[in-house]
Amino acid sequence: MKIFVDAMGGDFAPQAPVEGAIEALRRYPQIEIVLAGVIPEIEKYLVNCDDVRHRIALLDAPEIITNDESPVMGVRRKTNSATVKGMLALRDKQVDGFVSAGSTGAVLAGGMFRLGRISGIERPALAPLMPNGRGYFLLIDCGANVDCLPEYLVQFGVMGDAYMRGVVGMENPRVGLVNIGAESEKGNALVKNTYPLMEKAPYNFVGNVEARDITGDVADVMVTDGFCGNLILKFMEGVAGTLFGIIKQEIKADPVSAIGGMIAKPAFRRVKKLMDYTEVGGAPLLGVQGAVVKAHGSSNAHAFSCAIGQVVKMIDGHVVEIIEKGVASIAPQQSE
Repeated sequence: MKIFVDAMGGDFAPQAPVEGAIEALRRYPQIEIVLAGVIPEIEKYLVNCDDVRHRIALLDAPEIITNDESPVMGVRRKTNSATVKGMLALRDKQVDGFVSAGSTGAVLAGGMFRLGRISGIERPALAPLMPNGRGYFLLIDCGANVDCLPEYLVQFGVMGDAYMRGVVGMENPRVGLVNIGAESEKGNALVKNTYPLMEKAPYNFVGNVEARDITGDVADVMVTDGFCGNLILKFMEGVAGTLFGIIKQEIKADPVSAIGGMIAKPAFRRVKKLMDYTEVGGAPLLGVQGAVVKAHGSSNAHAFSCAIGQVVKMIDGHVVEIIEKGVASIAPQQSE
């Protein structure tokens, strides 16, 4: 299994991607990794890795698509970037998966125009795993498609169901539609028109999910358009940061609280780990013809290693193939 890693993407590149790749190679003996970027910069961090060095290939990709430029133009013009070279390599079956912490827009554009969509998929979607207290739920979409049609949301459900089956190992994931009320007649035109289509879809649709229940373990896949999904994602990140800050402040407020905080420190550590995005890795780009994971821009080495692990699970779980079958099964319904 060969994984293509954009070594120049992210806030801490190339150190974090390279060290993360080394960690992943030690965790997954069945993989090889292609590190693409500015080779002299990459080589600075290929130290103390003699045990896995033979499973690392370097590819020169000197151009970088930044967050400050048009993603579509960047993908079109910068053909010597890791994003473009990686997507083309995945398209041509030279590699089996792709990981980048670079420009989200560039990864989306590269997936759409260089790699290509799964037949029948209208729009690929980004789908991060989010904590719900007992485990994780999949939020799809979280920003790739701010304007959607009902048919897109139905397909998001297919893709989310496939990911939870293939990667997380759930036998019958619960798919919910994010809405302002639980009743089928509530919501805007988009969700009201989507509801009856999802009732007929080939997955376990459990109905509408209100915002207050998103983290309540009522569904394993939360389907929404990219505008609302991005608001949910950023709001949850903000609330988590605020709560940890308040708890830390209150623990230090007086000696009794400080003693209690010391006693509860192991529990706080477990909670922090559960909320830590680095343990998940990144957000898969579902709906494209290959296993693609967009890692967080501030990913450290461990986060990169986990993102590579996500790709391995997507390949082993045949996520693309499951999505293809699911989309084919709803095609007659969408044409009615």
